[in-house]
Amino acid sequence: MTINEMSVMICDDSMFARKKLKDYILSLGVAACYEAADGEQAVDNYKEYKPDIVFMDIVMPKKTGIEAVKEIIEFDANAKIVMASSVGTQNHLKDAINAGAFEFLQKPISNDQVLKLIEMVAKGV
Repeated sequence: MTINEMSVMICDDSMFARKKLKDYILSLGVAACYEAADGEQAVDNYKEYKPDIVFMDIVMPKKTGIEAVKEIIEFDANAKIVMASSVGTQNHLKDAINAGAFEFLQKPISNDQVLKLIEMVAKGV
């Protein structure tokens, strides 16, 4: 798969964080970029759009990123979910990986990290 064929979903309760990441991801030429403002919406949107990769914040309203990952992995065991957090990293890292996350990033996320992960998923890693 190429980056131009990929779909991406960004889940973060911060509109600013979503916009910043979405603008960069769209500049890479992805086919589609979806958004979710909380964990509940993330699960619903994943089931509807089945994106190739998901960037998910951990601390969100309604349902945490960890809870959302568990539900998404239950729905699709092959989901590629990248967790991101700026707080309590060590515990969150363990929880995220145990829940089925593909990768964990410390916020603020750099464009280089995003590109690397999108390229990995495109190559089927």
